Amino acid sequence: MGAAAAVLLAQRGFDIVVNYHSKRSRAEDVAAKVHALGRRALLAQADLTRSIEVEAMLAAVGSEFGRLDVLILNASGGLEKGKPAEYAMQLNLTAQVHLVDLSRKWMPRGGRIVFVTSHMAHFYAERGMVGPYGPVAASKHAGEQALRGRRAELAKSGIRLAIVSGDMIEGTITPRLLERMDRGTTQARRDRAGPLPTVAEFAKAIADAATEQHLSGDTIFVGSTL
Repeated sequence: MGAAAAVLLAQRGFDIVVNYHSKRSRAEDVAAKVHALGRRALLAQADLTRSIEVEAMLAAVGSEFGRLDVLILNASGGLEKGKPAEYAMQLNLTAQVHLVDLSRKWMPRGGRIVFVTSHMAHFYAERGMVGPYGPVAASKHAGEQALRGRRAELAKSGIRLAIVSGDMIEGTITPRLLERMDRGTTQARRDRAGPLPTVAEFAKAIADAATEQHLSGDTIFVGSTL
């Protein structure tokens, strides 16, 4: 989804910073597509849970572009093997808020922050969530609420926050991981809500949130909210 959104934003005239943790070849593929559209692309390796790496990434952004117009918070974790129990909160809450705080130095008035989440996380307080995705939903919900709590502070700097929440997205890693842990999860969702959104549909919603006029704190829903 991040790759598809990056290409859409490049088509709309943005230069792109491609943050990646370890999969450089994928980041290079995204950068190549951005370059083919005549835009600049900066590869920025950083583990978002490591402050020193995030600071180095933002310093590189400042050096290359001088500002950061749009920050898309697309990272999510908690289903990976071998991670400690607290990892979901570290990435989905603590790291997201810290990245926003550090990025504000480079964001001009009119800047946008787009927090990407799932319906399972967005509606966590109302519906709860059991099973393997529970810690992810809880931590993503906490991250969203923490950022919403910063809206007044962001507004003083002329920065708007948008939330993009999606149903399970067809062909992405989360449904595949959930299927491995709990077979039938994806089909059960289709049976209840109908066809799942595509990567292209979700990426367009992210790009629209980054470029269209919304009230700060608006939530853009992709797919059924049943």
